[in-house]
Amino acid sequence: MNRRAGNVAIPNDWDRSGLPGWTYHSPALLELEKEHLFRTHWQIVGHVSDVPNPGDYLAMDVVGERALAVRGKDGVVRAFLNMCRHRGSRVVADNQGNCRNALVCPFHGWVYNLDGTLRGAARPRSFPDLDKVEFGLKQLDLEIWMGFIFIRFRPGPQPSVAELMQPHEAEIAPYRIEEMVPSWGIWSSVSNVNWKSVRDVDNEGYHVAMAHPALQDLYGSTYYDEPFVNGVSRSFATYNPHAGRRWSVRNYVKIAPQPERLPQPLRRAWIYYGLFPNAVIAMTPETVQFYQEFPLSTGQTLLRGAIYRYADESREQAAARYLAFRIDRDTMAEDVQLSEWSNESMTSNGFEGFYLSDLEYGVRTHHDHIRAVLPVVNLESAPEEKDVAGLNEALASRK
Repeated sequence: MNRRAGNVAIPNDWDRSGLPGWTYHSPALLELEKEHLFRTHWQIVGHVSDVPNPGDYLAMDVVGERALAVRGKDGVVRAFLNMCRHRGSRVVADNQGNCRNALVCPFHGWVYNLDGTLRGAARPRSFPDLDKVEFGLKQLDLEIWMGFIFIRFRPGPQPSVAELMQPHEAEIAPYRIEEMVPSWGIWSSVSNVNWKSVRDVDNEGYHVAMAHPALQDLYGSTYYDEPFVNGVSRSFATYNPHAGRRWSVRNYVKIAPQPERLPQPLRRAWIYYGLFPNAVIAMTPETVQFYQEFPLSTGQTLLRGAIYRYADESREQAAARYLAFRIDRDTMAEDVQLSEWSNESMTSNGFEGFYLSDLEYGVRTHHDHIRAVLPVVNLESAPEEKDVAGLNEALASRK
């Protein structure tokens, strides 16, 4: 039984074009994307189970910023710029760890409490009196939603994560995501494509039948995508009646329990939620995971994510989790190749743009969300690089 989330009908006459090719290799546009898409929209740092104890922290370096989420002695998780107020050094060097009772800058030894306030500067007599709050770590917007830790570098146009996800909360709540724990930790890799090419592949299932034999075997006959509406998309599938031609799929369907905590339609379902501009939260009966991408340059993208499990999982759930990981691992490798092939065409004079299927309406709606924030991408011909920011500001002022 597949359940559509709401009114997601595809218009009869819709513009089947995608973003123009120049938007995939413009350094000037990339700087606007970093500022107006990535820094002002919610980003996932991890899960509360990644920082279970006071002093536990997660750090994330993305789009020219350094984020730090740390659990305080009072049990509260807070987020800061990973940046000492003295000379800007990072106060933690690793992506994950425990700083015990304080954060100590490795450059000159300034010490910060776990709530971000300044405990003291090294050789304090060499400074005037320092206000402990004013010279504390710079705090970032933080929201915890169903266990996931979201941060935002700048105030932006998005509402709270809870408001964004409210239309889907009833479906997600039975998974009890906030109770899950890490499986194998947070992973990252680099792909040699523009970040939008990663999203373009992930935002449609039209290619599943041809490009993803394991997914096609598992759920190809039932899979469908819902487009981005108010910053969120949804994809849903249940196992094929005769799934099992491939080893991983055959054993996954055979082993995977159907947990009673879930309503009947979700016990054999894989669901994906896309959060504009760059993140996905995906659920199977035995796991939840997130993955996201961040631009490193116009032609290089950081991929980052993690898988979480139930703390009391059975042997069958653990085996199913591993088999689902194998299916996802192969799918990711296939998507990386597809995104590279698509992305490299953008620099060719022969590239004449996308012509999208109804099954790729999700790509169009993601692009439309970008158009709403950065109207300069509506220009079919590439402007001079020096003019991109000014043109975007002028076009935005006309709205």
